[in-house]
Amino acid sequence: MPALVLLGAQWGDEGKGKATDLLGGSVDYVVRYQGGNNAGHTVVVGDQKYALHLLPSGILSPGCTPVIGNGVVVDPAVLLSELSGLNERGVDTSKLLVSGNAHLITPYHTTVDKVTERFLGKRKIGTTGRGIGPTYADKINRVGIRVQDLYDESILTQKVEAALDFKNQILAKLYNRRAIDPAKIVDEMLAYADQIKPFVADTTLILNNAIDEGKVVLFEGGQGTLLDVDHGTYPFVTSSNPTAGGACTGAGVGPTKINRVIGILKAYTTRVGAGPFPTELFDKDGEALRTIGGERGVTTGRDRRCGWFDAVIARYATRVNGLTDFFLTKLDVLTGWEQIPVCVAYEIDGKRVEELPYSQSDFHHAKPVYEMLPGWTEDISKAKTFSELPKNAQAYVKALEEMSGAPISAIGVGPGRDETIEINSFLS
Repeated sequence: MPALVLLGAQWGDEGKGKATDLLGGSVDYVVRYQGGNNAGHTVVVGDQKYALHLLPSGILSPGCTPVIGNGVVVDPAVLLSELSGLNERGVDTSKLLVSGNAHLITPYHTTVDKVTERFLGKRKIGTTGRGIGPTYADKINRVGIRVQDLYDESILTQKVEAALDFKNQILAKLYNRRAIDPAKIVDEMLAYADQIKPFVADTTLILNNAIDEGKVVLFEGGQGTLLDVDHGTYPFVTSSNPTAGGACTGAGVGPTKINRVIGILKAYTTRVGAGPFPTELFDKDGEALRTIGGERGVTTGRDRRCGWFDAVIARYATRVNGLTDFFLTKLDVLTGWEQIPVCVAYEIDGKRVEELPYSQSDFHHAKPVYEMLPGWTEDISKAKTFSELPKNAQAYVKALEEMSGAPISAIGVGPGRDETIEINSFLS
């Protein structure tokens, strides 16, 4: 049985939660391997809508074990609040596992995140202000706090004091903010220890054993390929690796154990936050995509920037992730357009470019080269097979598949769990 990585092939918000949930009944473990509560998934089950930020989407599937891997940064207050909210709605969260090696977001991380972003002014990155970047920075600087530190007060105190020695200097002298009391941080973090302890485990061991036993393990990325800190539109990126390689480091599973890598693509393109976006629309078409598609960030609440499908980005995602399949979402949103532009290349300094430029400057100046594809007006939300789609919708999907470099194995034709056309099984 396979181990699969499922990730965003654009700038995030592609509908990964729907894809994960679709597989949930056949999957034994669903693993978040990077990011934190700066990510968000909306999952619709029947007439119920769930907004998940930190928890893996598999938590909504009975029989599936949701796992927060070592590569995730965890805000304990958010974790417990999200668990409580699901419990109140009758969702069983008792099977959740949290890596003891995952790093913790503390109040001083969120403070530093917010004041730094304000200080940058027009140069701001567009972070969510949830302390994600500062927590990853502490991890790399080896002054981070891990989940396991909650169970050794002496180590926790030493680490908090060491981190705040420097941060308080910055807060007071650069940002004119009051210094943070280390003892208060320690007390606040220790207050979460008993509530989180039932979930803490050696997740790397558990996941490797599960794969060896033939169980199905799904690794679920947050954000998207173009937000990867190494391979995205730097510096307008997240602070971790949502790409496929991040699943190995963020879950402690070797690359030879992964069978398939599935990229989630919207039938158009969106992004939240600052940064270049070649196909972005500022006209009535962009507003229509935003309105029909309900394009508002699950975590941020910000309107998403909208544009036409970008095949250059899709090809890039195929290359850097080694994608074996695509799941195309929100095809239904495009119903009603007479013609649908698709970006097939860029024009940069008068030259046609068909691959994503490695130069930040070139990408900022990239202009989309469009190919027009015929649209459709028929309602596609009830389609159960590919052949039931209108001919023009079929042609649109086939064109995107050819341009993107990997087969489209499933298509979302509506927000509901059952509004999906499965062409090829991801679990074969």
